[in-house]
Parts: sequence; C-alpha cells; structure tokens
Amino acid sequence: MKFLSTIVTLILAASVEAFVPASVTSPRAVTTAQSAAAGETYIDEERRFVMNLILLGSAGVTVGGLAVPYILFFLPPSSGGGGGGVAAKDALGNDLMLDEYLASKPALDRSLAQGLKGDATYLIIKEDKTLETYGLNAVCTHLGCVVPWSKANNKFMCPCHGSQYAPTGAVVRGPAPLPLALAHCDTVDGKITFSTWSETDFRTGGKGWWN
Repeated sequence: MKFLSTIVTLILAASVEAFVPASVTSPRAVTTAQSAAAGETYIDEERRFVMNLILLGSAGVTVGGLAVPYILFFLPPSSGGGGGGVAAKDALGNDLMLDEYLASKPALDRSLAQGLKGDATYLIIKEDKTLETYGLNAVCTHLGCVVPWSKANNKFMCPCHGSQYAPTGAVVRGPAPLPLALAHCDTVDGKITFSTWSETDFRTGGKGWWN
C-alpha cells in the first residue's frame, strides 16, 4: 500500500512539471548579449587597425633605412652654401692643397678641378703666383659643353658652337648668352675650397644668373 502511494505521488509530480512553462529569455538580456558581442567585435577591429599601423610603420622604417643611402648615392655633392665650402679635388678625387698646387702650376695658369656639385671649375693662378679669389665654372652657358682654355688666344673657346669667353669668364662672342658662373675660391687648413658666389657679378654689375 505504501509502495502504491509513492508511485501515485511521482506521477502527479511529473504531470505538474509538464504544465510548467519553459523559461523565456528576456529581450533585454538578448540585447545586452548582442551589444556585448558587438563591443567585442569593435574592440577586435580597433586592435587590428592598430596592429596594421605598427606593421606598416615598421616596414616603412626598414625600407626607408635601405632607400636613403641609395638615394643619397645619386645626389650631387653639397655646394656648401651659407658660407661653407667644399674642397677642390683633382681628377682622381684627391683634395688639392694650396702650396703643392701653386708649386706645380705656372703663373696665369687655368686648370680644371672638381668644384661645387662636382662641376668642372677653373682654378686661376695670378701673375704673382697666387691663387685668384674666384673660380670659373667650365660649363658653357649656351648648351652645356665644357669650355677649354686657350693659352695661345688668352680666352676660353667652346669647341661646340664657337662661344668665346674672356679670361674672367665674360662673354666676348656668342651664341653663349651669359658669362661663366663664378665660385668663391679660398684656402681652409691648407686646402683649396670652393663656395657659392651670391654677391654681385663684377663682370656685369648685376646679380649672378646662377643664383
């Protein structure tokens, strides 16, 4: 009898549970969960963006470090500027020392050296065997040929189109329209140096066309 009573009790309990409604998730809980998921996605995207920036920055620094020396290799030497100067060099790239240079050249000599930006530039020895205070860029102002000095004619004579220049570089015959460019010529620690000529062109009385 007791056994039957227990079975009936279990059956009634099961029947009651069958009519209990299932638990329902509230809309607010769903919304909160979706917002949390969206927040996590946003954080992931932000982190991804930051990591991309770091990666690109690292790559840029690496590429820049490799590219800068390569680019500088192809740039012409600095002209000094602002009162600075560059050493005059011979054809082999050796610095020209004043005492040695003067001892090896006669009076009134005009010989080429590497000057500002690597341009061929004439060094001028005066009659008293001292160095002139200016050098002359050897590039013809007509079409860019290098103009040789003719000692016999006492002038610079371009072999390309016949332009001629006085010993100071002033034009004496066209088609060259402008005088040869000037550069300051000085001595620093025994070395012959060139620096930019930004003053008035003493041959024309006006501003130098190369400035």
